Amino acid sequence: MCTTISHTTAVTGAGKGAAGWFPVSQATVAYDHPASYHGSDHALLIDFADYARGTDARVAVELDLDSGRALLEQLRTAIAAAEASGV
Repeated sequence: MCTTISHTTAVTGAGKGAAGWFPVSQATVAYDHPASYHGSDHALLIDFADYARGTDARVAVELDLDSGRALLEQLRTAIAAAEASGV
């Protein structure tokens, strides 16, 4: 069953694809059927993209829920450390 869970936000950064580095302007996080990950019928789907450059300017990741939780915690820890560093 499709979940239709999908959230998109504007971001500023860069991603590396088959053709090299490109700007990233959008991130989408979804929970639905994975295209490649075979660990489950559903996965967290994370896309970093600049669709103005076409579909080749996209980096996609598929994770199980435990990996998503671990990644979220590490993101929180890194952001807190960066803010505390004053750099």
